Amino acid sequence: MANTERALKEATTVIEGAIGAALVDYTSGMALGTVGGGKDLDLTVAAAGNTDVVRAKVRTMEQLGLKDGIEDILITLGSQYHLIRLLKGRGANGLFLYLALDKDRANLAMARHQLKKIEAELEI
Repeated sequence: MANTERALKEATTVIEGAIGAALVDYTSGMALGTVGGGKDLDLTVAAAGNTDVVRAKVRTMEQLGLKDGIEDILITLGSQYHLIRLLKGRGANGLFLYLALDKDRANLAMARHQLKKIEAELEI
């Protein structure tokens, strides 16, 4: 799990505007690790809630017959971006990285780029 903690810490320190990050198992809805958050962002609740978002999108793609994979899902709020990146690779099935960003301080394109890089270095 040390690699998970290191990856999440990197996400919250390297990515400008990061508020919090989590590694989530969307089959159970459990956060396997969290960094950041606070009284205004409970990452455990966010992990469980965003599991429903991922499941709904996967189900919709199946119903539409789309054979493509989900790279990431973006939720734009008034003051925040919430980025969900489904993990690929051996041992990563059913997992996603969740990143909450302060909209005023974040560069969304750079955040997506850096989160993809963190995913590539993550060993599960």
